Amino acid sequence: MKLIFATNNSHKADEIRSIIGRKIDILTLKDAGIDVNIPEPHDTLEANATEKSRAIYKLTGTNCFSEDTGLEVKALNSEPGVKSARYAGEERSFDKNIEKLLQKLKDKEDRSAQFRTVISLIIDDKEYLFEGKAAGRIIREKRGTGGFGYDPVFIPEGAVKTFAEMSLEEKNRYSHRRKAVEKLVAFLNNFKPNH
Repeated sequence: MKLIFATNNSHKADEIRSIIGRKIDILTLKDAGIDVNIPEPHDTLEANATEKSRAIYKLTGTNCFSEDTGLEVKALNSEPGVKSARYAGEERSFDKNIEKLLQKLKDKEDRSAQFRTVISLIIDDKEYLFEGKAAGRIIREKRGTGGFGYDPVFIPEGAVKTFAEMSLEEKNRYSHRRKAVEKLVAFLNNFKPNH
């Protein structure tokens, strides 16, 4: 089975391929020769994920999925949430986003947070949504060089390392994205196309 993954983020594509394995052929927008930047104008992860998968399905007529992920920090009323990638501005700088987050949490005792991923899958023009969460906490300074986004300051529940200090295999044990992707894969494994 072939699915277009509506993303230009190669880190996300690698992470998802490492979870799915060889059963499903995952093509990024670049792999599929699609050069578009799809806006994420909505104020929920669900709506942004839908926007992306709908746009690519309309464009290609090919079964596809997209995901939107946000970091939700309890003491900041679930910020940065849907604005996670652009928290410190449109240029999507991971470092600036982390700086802004740590600055805002400076005097906060409660540092609990969760990553939440929503996947929108479109098969034969029907949409299915899957969600995954990883609870954890935000530490006070960056650790590790792996991963991307907020990984250097997030330690998932039950771990001592940040996501950025983990190998991809370790990260996948806790990952919000893995939980959503596993639901996606379970669905696809049982999916019977109605034609």
